[in-house]
Amino acid sequence: MLYREITPEDIPALFDVRTRTDENHFTIEELQALGIDHSSVREKLASSYKGWLCEIEDKVVGFAMGDRDTGELWVIAVLPECLRMGIGSRLLVLVEQWMFAEGCKRLWLTTDIDTELRAYSFYLKNGWLDDKIENGLRYMCKERRG
Repeated sequence: MLYREITPEDIPALFDVRTRTDENHFTIEELQALGIDHSSVREKLASSYKGWLCEIEDKVVGFAMGDRDTGELWVIAVLPECLRMGIGSRLLVLVEQWMFAEGCKRLWLTTDIDTELRAYSFYLKNGWLDDKIENGLRYMCKERRG
């Protein structure tokens, strides 16, 4: 497994992974309706966003991105066949460490309100706490220690 920083050339592979997740699934059309397309991701990477990906045999199998300006963990996605290999946890740590190093004191994310989905237990296991439920989304946060 190779972990490395995301580059603009990786964007098509990111969309391939994101549209193949089995929970919180989005199609290309649904992402576009949210304003998320190749161009918007390229713009994010050129601004305050940064991310990392994981490759196995030169194939992107997971990625995560965050925004240093807001402290938001924007996205994390891992292919279903690569779950439970520690990839998501490693990607999460990479983004968290970067955002904290950039001066964020409190990180936040939104996820589904359904506590039966894997995401909820994943975030809890990795030190995230419930913050609030608003507009049909669960907000979770993580404070910088020390």
